[in-house]
Amino acid sequence: MDYLQALVLAFIQGLTEFLPISSAAHLILLPRLFGWQDQGLAFDISVHVGSLLAVLVYFRHDLRPMARDWLVHVRGGASTDMARLAWAVVFATLPAALVGLAFKEFVNTSLRGPLVIATATIFFGLVLWAADVSGRRLRDEHTITWRDIVLVGCAQALALIPGTSRSGITITAGLLLGLTRDAAARFSFLLSIPIILLAGGHTFAQLLQSGETVRWGILFVGTVLSGVTAYTCIHLFLKAIEKVSMLPFVIYRLLLGVFLFYLFL
Repeated sequence: MDYLQALVLAFIQGLTEFLPISSAAHLILLPRLFGWQDQGLAFDISVHVGSLLAVLVYFRHDLRPMARDWLVHVRGGASTDMARLAWAVVFATLPAALVGLAFKEFVNTSLRGPLVIATATIFFGLVLWAADVSGRRLRDEHTITWRDIVLVGCAQALALIPGTSRSGITITAGLLLGLTRDAAARFSFLLSIPIILLAGGHTFAQLLQSGETVRWGILFVGTVLSGVTAYTCIHLFLKAIEKVSMLPFVIYRLLLGVFLFYLFL
């Protein structure tokens, strides 16, 4: 991997990680389209670390009271909105974590083809559009119930299919459950924290076993650019989403899916 490839992939990772358009699909497809070699486990870790740092920094004012109130509740103290939100993030992560462990090999070997990505991109784009149009958008993330947690968590597990988009499918579920666009997006972004930690930890373990050569300069560039891009993307997305709706992302997904069918059918 050269620095140009690293810059392109890090930028795409940071841009697509939190938009409802599937970062995994783009990172799988770009090397195929341009004839690049696989970027390797170390680079995958570095760009996800950048995305993780971005969401941690952006939501730092929410995460501090969430962690504080969650610890108080664990020790027998009163439950607060922030403690309940922290529990919601924890329990909504479990379905994806369990399904990921159970079906990791199947996903990596059978679901990474371009036609699977194209189909998921179009189908879940249409589901996102339907949820955005039909959702009542009356609730915020502090009103999430146990039923909501189960449904959003199960929806997140579907994101193991490349092209689905983790943020896209969790935002879709939130909209269908009556959350506002902002609340659905915020909960989706908070859910990314444990998922990225778990996936990154698993990939790091694979890296240690593989003995892959680490090029620290490229990894540093990937981490920084991915983090800056992801932070900017989160900020702009949350500022615009109530006014813009999900339609631009739906249109992009449809065009991307059609383009992939054209290339690979």
